[in-house]
Amino acid sequence: MFSKILIANRGEVAVRIIRACREMGIHSVVVFSKADRDSLAVRMADEAICIGQSSAAESYLNIPAIISAAEIADVEAIHPGYGFLAENAHFAEICDSCQIKFIGPKPESIRLAGDKSVARQEMIKAGVPVIPGSKGIIATQEEALKAAKKFGYPVAIKASAGGGGKGIKVAHNDGKLISAFLTAQAEAEAAFGNREVYIEKYLKQPRHIEVQIIADKKGNIIHLGERDCSVQRRHQKLIEESPAPGIDAKLRKRLGDTAIRAAKAFKYENAGTIEFLLDEDGEFYFMEMNTRLQVEHPVTEMVTGLDIVKEQISIAWGEKLSVSQDDIKIKGHAMECRINAEDPDNQFIPSPGKITEWIMPGGPNIRVDSHGFAGYSIPPYYDSMIAKIIAHGKDRHECIAILQRALKETVVSPIKTTVTLHERILNRPKFRQGGVATNFVDVHMIPGKVESVEKAKAG
Repeated sequence: MFSKILIANRGEVAVRIIRACREMGIHSVVVFSKADRDSLAVRMADEAICIGQSSAAESYLNIPAIISAAEIADVEAIHPGYGFLAENAHFAEICDSCQIKFIGPKPESIRLAGDKSVARQEMIKAGVPVIPGSKGIIATQEEALKAAKKFGYPVAIKASAGGGGKGIKVAHNDGKLISAFLTAQAEAEAAFGNREVYIEKYLKQPRHIEVQIIADKKGNIIHLGERDCSVQRRHQKLIEESPAPGIDAKLRKRLGDTAIRAAKAFKYENAGTIEFLLDEDGEFYFMEMNTRLQVEHPVTEMVTGLDIVKEQISIAWGEKLSVSQDDIKIKGHAMECRINAEDPDNQFIPSPGKITEWIMPGGPNIRVDSHGFAGYSIPPYYDSMIAKIIAHGKDRHECIAILQRALKETVVSPIKTTVTLHERILNRPKFRQGGVATNFVDVHMIPGKVESVEKAKAG
């Protein structure tokens, strides 16, 4: 097994990987920016190396600095976590060229899955259902109008190199289409350095269902069941759960089998996620593949008992999967709330600053993944997530009750957080009934408006 691994990330995911390394007897090296000098990851790692200034471009996206740190520390492998360089094929190639194992898929798999238009065509070849849409890139306004006429409004204009909900625009008529098309191109260029877009039929009230897969280098591949990630705001997930409510055994098997077929088409190795949209008629369609560890991986770990990060590390070393498909049994129900340093009652404006009081929940069936602590100053340069609270119960009803209890125990002061938003969501009858669509927050939570728990219970 590896003796030393560098973690090319920050925050709670860096802490998560450090913990896995420690349990496996692996020496951990974490890189950090000047803004993260006093972070929990720096305190916990066996070694820590500063790689640049506070901005991500000068630190966590600085490939030469990260590779230099890896060579100085004499590591054997790099774990990219998620975000930053986790799905950067060029970074994976550089790791390989420097004889450093990249703990993730092969560069060609990252590249193939990362181009959404190309990935879509690969899925069609593999017999994986896709949303009706353009066969390739839409380059002109005329092509966009022609495609919209063919599929019917509403349509979604998506960045070919997109991800994380960025580079997506929805149009409901010809007039809106042109402006959405141009805006999507501009945003794609700014976010990904690639202005190519394609068009798909827009599903009005879909559910976001994803399947966790793991594949080793010996051709073995399994799925770990599905997660429902439909509770979102602006395509950013807020609550994730497993198993997905309302999914019967037959549909679950179809989802799992299809996810494995998709992963094979990408010639995939290591942990990844196949994401689908499920419509009101029970039909599902491939959306994208995330070629990395997911933020919401803990809910799958809670219901399967499998440590996904340890599996990632073992697979990168060359070991086969520690379990087979028959070993995977879904036990109970798990749900995760992402706690962001944002003010949900004031247009979700960021709330960086120093935390003076920090109380995280505990007790039976609660897991907290976080990098926060009393005295920690949340920097304004990165993603606003400061914690994930994960609950596990014998069923969905008990799981929600445990999570509600946990949220009430949580204190982060004076920072504004999304804890209150999660409390309101969990109280909504629509949510408690299960099977909410991706527009749930926009329709039912009235973003920006202060709501009491009593109002939430009534609605």
